[in-house]
Amino acid sequence: MPFRQSRPAILLILALSFAIVVAAEAVLEAADRLWTELPASARPTGVQAPDFADLAARLSPSVVNIAVEQKPVRAGGGSVPGLEVNPSDRFGSAPEETHPRGVGSGFLINKAGYILTNDHVVANASKINVTTNDGHRYRGQLIGRDPKTDVALIKISPRHPMAVAPLGDSQRVRVGSWVMAIGNPFGFDHTVTVGVVSAKGRFIPGNYDEFLQTDAPINPGNSGGPLIDTRGEVVGVNSAIYTRTGSNTGISFAIPIDMVKRELPALETGHEVVRGWLGVYIETVTPEIAAKYRLDIPHGALVDEVIEGSPAMEAGLKKGDLVVAYDGRPIGDSQELPLMVGATSLGNDATLTVIRNQAQREVRVRIRGSHEPQLASNGSLATDLAAPPLGLSVQNFDLKLARQLGLDKPGVRIDAVTPGSAGAQAGLHANDVVVEVNRQPVTNLADYQRALKEGGMGKPVLLLVRRGKIAVFVPVGPRG
Repeated sequence: MPFRQSRPAILLILALSFAIVVAAEAVLEAADRLWTELPASARPTGVQAPDFADLAARLSPSVVNIAVEQKPVRAGGGSVPGLEVNPSDRFGSAPEETHPRGVGSGFLINKAGYILTNDHVVANASKINVTTNDGHRYRGQLIGRDPKTDVALIKISPRHPMAVAPLGDSQRVRVGSWVMAIGNPFGFDHTVTVGVVSAKGRFIPGNYDEFLQTDAPINPGNSGGPLIDTRGEVVGVNSAIYTRTGSNTGISFAIPIDMVKRELPALETGHEVVRGWLGVYIETVTPEIAAKYRLDIPHGALVDEVIEGSPAMEAGLKKGDLVVAYDGRPIGDSQELPLMVGATSLGNDATLTVIRNQAQREVRVRIRGSHEPQLASNGSLATDLAAPPLGLSVQNFDLKLARQLGLDKPGVRIDAVTPGSAGAQAGLHANDVVVEVNRQPVTNLADYQRALKEGGMGKPVLLLVRRGKIAVFVPVGPRG
């Protein structure tokens, strides 16, 4: 009797055969496809943003509103870099003395009343007023400040127990990690915004660390507030926004909390934060420079000038030297060199790996604290910038003109902007007043020239510009 399969067995064989054919076709299709796709089993079933409500409820009480009063200036003027200024506008009235006010944020780091904020929030303040989340008001005392990193420590004398924000580990933060910012944008106190860390290791000209970049909305008034991770720890101090309008455009920067923690011992004692200093001006290594030095890819820092009497000069460093490593650590971007030097303890020796005349050599240098202010006062840093950098022709203006412009001190005004230049592309205009270059205050042409030179060639420049009654950060460049 012939063998006869049952109907279910035949159906099973047919189904398996069909599955094999479909799978084979899928493999062939994937092999021919231009792109790659995850198999269905490897696709995430759903990624949700964390619930920040509990974090906001727990940490908002540690965030404070900081209002400062400046020294008296003429009505309608006086601007504190980075602050939202609300001058009284007496149109048509005679000039009178006023106290410009600025608003920023800060956060308590211990129950004794110590508060972290930005230096630009409290710079030149004659009075610091602190308001806590529960409405209590205190007079703040400036304990220590560091303009180079834009960090300041102030203190209040609490009358009741205070909530504090724990400091975390900014090194642990990953690109794509969720973060929350709390602050007082435009004076709206304890506003909570969320986003992700969109990049790490960002360089802002004139600063001494690599910033965290975030898309959490940050606006004027957020300065000095905390950037918080999903564990409820502060990973950064909100400091700057990248904007040409004065408002958030999706790119903001925070000072990494690891750097702040390194500075706190000096700030607590009121001592100046002194960093290691090499004493060179450097340039970015372009592909053309890399080819000249026979490098496969551009990296390192090109020495453009060696300052008289500096550790670099004493060690024999020369103009045209290409520094490719510091104490054995390769230098990628040129801005990494000042960070490495700044983190070196004063009095310690460091070894620079240098390419000179197509040959690599080691240069031993003893790092010490900077005395550039003394050199500048002696005229040793004088520079000749005959061709207008950034396409901006600038000039000094005196105190009389400053008061007409609503400012309390002399400064630098843009006379003309070269069409098609980096300055023109950034939207700068004649009669704009340059208040800062790369986070360094500018009160005269020498300040302006020196700050540009310190920033290095081929790097973007961050200007704080006063236009009418507002002050905005304007990124310009990169420069050639």
